[in-house]
Amino acid sequence: MRVMKFISLAAIVMLISAFAQGQNTQSQTAPAIQHVPITNVPSNSGQAMFKSYCAVCHGTDGKGNGPAATAMKTQPTDLTLLAQKNGGKYPSAHVAAVIRGQATLPAHGSPDMPIWGPLFSSISQGHESQVQQRTTNLVSYIETLQAK
Repeated sequence: MRVMKFISLAAIVMLISAFAQGQNTQSQTAPAIQHVPITNVPSNSGQAMFKSYCAVCHGTDGKGNGPAATAMKTQPTDLTLLAQKNGGKYPSAHVAAVIRGQATLPAHGSPDMPIWGPLFSSISQGHESQVQQRTTNLVSYIETLQAK
């Protein structure tokens, strides 16, 4: 009778341990990036485009701490430090080139980080002036995020 209680108790402890270990393993699983189609946010608002297209990775404050940042292979750039890293001058031409896919960065163009130029073109039905407006307004908004 005592042996049976001991075996039952041991089995219960092992089941609880296995359950706890399973819960721990599930919580340690790396988050995955969910890819969704691009939405047509008005091209006249750099802030609205940033919130819709960039904040998921770069964070609403631009510091690289968006909700998808932990799932990315390369940490998103802290966009608030672009001017500081460029001798105090905001590199607007470089930022525009990165957005358009005309400058190479390790993360841009990877499966995690899209090149926005072709995506902007697709939602603008190929109208280059609207793509340029989107890029210019987005670059201008990112400039407002620069650390003082």
